[in-house]
Amino acid sequence: MIDKKITIGILGFQGDIEENVYAICSALKKLNIEAVVDIIQYSRQINNIDGLLLPGGESTVISSLISIQKDMRESIKQRISDGMPAMGTCAGMIMLAKRAYDRTIGETKQQLLGNLDIIVERNAFGRQNDSFETDIKVPFIGDELFKGVFIRAPVVTSVGSGVEVLSELDGKIVAVKQNNIIGTAFHPELANDDRFHGKFINLIIDNKKK
Repeated sequence: MIDKKITIGILGFQGDIEENVYAICSALKKLNIEAVVDIIQYSRQINNIDGLLLPGGESTVISSLISIQKDMRESIKQRISDGMPAMGTCAGMIMLAKRAYDRTIGETKQQLLGNLDIIVERNAFGRQNDSFETDIKVPFIGDELFKGVFIRAPVVTSVGSGVEVLSELDGKIVAVKQNNIIGTAFHPELANDDRFHGKFINLIIDNKKK
């Protein structure tokens, strides 16, 4: 048992914030776990959370808004480096990556967190009107197929030695895990399936017990 209620932060600058709140609350209910879900917009909040979810949205916008508060990026980066669980979906995974590029414009100048040892290609499946949904295999969350919602989705083009590949689509890496970090190229918060969020919550609980 954990000795007190956990606090789960959801980065609240832009993107699928409410959808992630709903998915987290759904997973908490199934796991019969009490938690505080907090929308994170200020650096002072970072030290009060037990895990951070970085939602899908527009990674360049999220990066810019984080950078407005000079110590926020470093606070997040340090907490994750110290073992705080984090999950990034689509743009959130890009934010966690060590490097991101776009096949059209090349290297991006985004200020990434760099905790997740991957290289990401943005918009790898095309632009907004190339978005799609498809069932994918993700043994990490169970045998039942997961509905991957891909919206201007990135792919992982390179992984470090400590990164576990969780799922591939047509030979492209679309979900990874590295110790306390989960990253997905798709939007699990839009799938009406809270298994990824449940796994993230379990990471938080396991870390809290240490």
